[in-house]
Parts: sequence; structure tokens; C-alpha cells
Amino acid sequence: MKAIDKQTSDKISFISFIIPKFASSYKMNTQDAYFYLKKYGGMDYLNECWWALHTDNPFWAVRDIYEVCRSNGGLR
Repeated sequence: MKAIDKQTSDKISFISFIIPKFASSYKMNTQDAYFYLKKYGGMDYLNECWWALHTDNPFWAVRDIYEVCRSNGGLR
């Protein structure tokens, strides 16, 4: 079995950290937050931009993710 490289490990760690933060900020459980992010483009944004988001304050990262979802039709 092949080991996960450092960048992939960091990406998984950040996404695992930020989804519960998003859920808490918008009064959702973690599973609902994941499905919301998946439906409204938040997960795509996280996968593409996680490196920049992880350097920001979690409050602003969550807010950026919310704005992406809102622009794709998500309401919360």
C-alpha cells in the first residue's frame, strides 16, 4: 500500500478541521454541512483552494466558503 504524501495529508487534515467549523458557524450537524457544501460547490472550492484557505483565520475561511455556496444558490 502506498503512503499518502504530506500535501495530501495536510489537505485531508484541513478539510476535516474546517467542515465542523462551518457546521458550527451555521448551526448544522457535520453531515448536513458536508452535503450542503457538496451541493453548492463548497467542497469543490475547498479541494481547489484549501492551500490558501488554510493560511487564513478559520472565521474568514468559513465565510469565504459560505460566499461560494451562496453564489451557487445555497441559503443559510
